[in-house]
Amino acid sequence: MWKLVLRLTIGGLFVGHGAQKLFGWFDGGGLSETARTFEKLGLRPGRVHAAAAGAAEIGGGALLVAGAATPLAAATLTATMITAVDRVHLRNGPWVTNGGYEYNLVLTAAALALAETGPGPLSLGHREHSGPFWALWALAAGIAGAAGARYAAEAAGGGRVGAAPEQPARAEESHLRAA
Repeated sequence: MWKLVLRLTIGGLFVGHGAQKLFGWFDGGGLSETARTFEKLGLRPGRVHAAAAGAAEIGGGALLVAGAATPLAAATLTATMITAVDRVHLRNGPWVTNGGYEYNLVLTAAALALAETGPGPLSLGHREHSGPFWALWALAAGIAGAAGARYAAEAAGGGRVGAAPEQPARAEESHLRAA
């Protein structure tokens, strides 16, 4: 039962987070505002990166909620969190109170833990593959996905990732729109 609670919580938060980006639901900015924020972060073209991040969060979150293709869900969500840490949170240190990456790290760890242990019996994929190999696969695929986003942004003139991008007005906004 606790795996179900974890899947519903983490997956549901990701679905909501993606819906903020794509549709402006839950006090989100919607695709146009998220695209502008992504442009400021060097994720160019902003609309493409915003749509990809929103779709990844909704899709990965929905898979996690359903307990289906859990390693794929974990990989997708890991890629978005690594990109958010890379572009927004890393330079702020670990603590979310300073705009840091602790929230992103916890979400990533939870998704990877589900890839290792499996989604549990109350899931669509309760007989799917799980174990250390699948968790490591999800981590490696997530890193590759984030590297692909970084390469695409740099190729489109998004600047060097290590450069300090223009900050959104509040730490909460940077987390909500760029994570």
